[in-house]
Amino acid sequence: MKKSATRFTVIIILAIVAVVGYYAYLSNKTRSAREDESMTFVESTLSRNLVSNYPPTPKEVLRYYNEIQKCFYNEECTKEETEALILKLRDLLDQDLLDQNSLAMHTIRLEGEIKEFKEKKRTITGMSVSSSANVIYDTVDGYECAKLNCDYNIMEDGKSNPTTQVFLLRKDSGRKWKIYGWKILGTEQADLASE
Repeated sequence: MKKSATRFTVIIILAIVAVVGYYAYLSNKTRSAREDESMTFVESTLSRNLVSNYPPTPKEVLRYYNEIQKCFYNEECTKEETEALILKLRDLLDQDLLDQNSLAMHTIRLEGEIKEFKEKKRTITGMSVSSSANVIYDTVDGYECAKLNCDYNIMEDGKSNPTTQVFLLRKDSGRKWKIYGWKILGTEQADLASE
């Protein structure tokens, strides 16, 4: 009888250990899944690898550009995140545009714009890139170019301020679409010195 009781006790203890171990395994798995889900919008935007996953179309370039803009103007970024986002943004810009804007000057100007935007309590409430059917393709000076619109809506003091910007992109020597310039509809020329 003693052997049978001892065997029963050992089986019960092993069953309890197995249940507790399985519960711990599931808890850890659920926790890591929650941690993945809790990645902030800024972290998600920064996680894109532009070397292996560069946006393939002008529309996708502008979508990623807009994600970066949302991070700058709608999110609270650390200094390190802002610097990393600026580098991501610069990866989307044409070399001619980069040549006109050193990293240091670009950073100073952009940080000032972000500070002013937030001091005025503005928020970007909408961003919409033209449909693929509305992208205008052309060849200019031997470069493949694309022109498309992006609509923005900015809220300030409870008022909606819609605006449309026209973006010009061109393919670089690596066959990647890069932002060459932009202008707000109704202005005379593309802004090659901003952002």
